[in-house]
Amino acid sequence: MRARLSEATGSVARMALTVEMITFDTTDAPPLAAWWARQLGGTVEDESQGMFVVVKDVHGVARLGFQAVPDPTPDKNRVHLDLASDDAAAEVERLVSEGASLVARHDEWGFAWTVLADPEGNQFCVAQG
Repeated sequence: MRARLSEATGSVARMALTVEMITFDTTDAPPLAAWWARQLGGTVEDESQGMFVVVKDVHGVARLGFQAVPDPTPDKNRVHLDLASDDAAAEVERLVSEGASLVARHDEWGFAWTVLADPEGNQFCVAQG
């Protein structure tokens, strides 16, 4: 979230909203939460017998939430994460070996990134950090 410049004082005002959690819709929350916890080094906390599962301790970023829904909206990405790595190519290879699917590679405006999908088809991007 961006800060705004106050016209009256010329100082930077902080926005009141912060990212608390990035939430995934899923038909089976525990295994998808466990998959993401392994990829990002987080810990899994089941908050409601598999209906809502949280991944915490993900290097200071927002928690990831996984909520069980009976039928996720078809043809709609239910979440989007942009991830960065000092060795993006190696991370893409590792993620694919862990069950991610390669969707596309892009190189535009001098910026390259790879689009992957997790085991349930949620797309995310990996770029050089």
